[in-house]
Amino acid sequence: MNQKILITGALFGILSVALGAFGAHGLKAVLSPEQLTTFETGVRYQMYHAILLLFVGGTNILEVKTKKTIFILILVGIIFFSGSIYGLATNEMSAFNFKTIALITPVGGSALIAAWVVMLVGFIKKSQV
Repeated sequence: MNQKILITGALFGILSVALGAFGAHGLKAVLSPEQLTTFETGVRYQMYHAILLLFVGGTNILEVKTKKTIFILILVGIIFFSGSIYGLATNEMSAFNFKTIALITPVGGSALIAAWVVMLVGFIKKSQV
C-alpha cells in the first residue's frame, strides 16, 4: 500500500508542476487573470495533497486501513476538486461545458477535508495506545 501511495503522490506532484508551468506559460495569453488564478488554485491544492500522500506513504504512525482511507479520499478529492477547477478555468476552450458538473468541486473539497480529518483521528488513536 505504501508504494502505491508514494507512486501516486509522486505522479500527482509531477502533474502539478507540469500543469503549473502550462498555466503560467501556455495559458497566460488565453485565460483572463481571474481564470488563471482559478487554474492556479487547482494546481496548488493538487500539489499540497501530492505532498500529503508522500507523507502518508512514508510514515509508520498511521494504520494501514487509515492510510488506505486517506489515499482514496485524496484521489477522489484531487480528481473532483482540482480536475473540475481545471475544467472550469478553461471552460471557454472546450466543447464540454464544465459548468454543468461544477457541483463536484465542493464534493472534491469535502473529500480533501475528510482526508485530513481521518489523518487527525488516526494520530489521536495512535497516541492513546
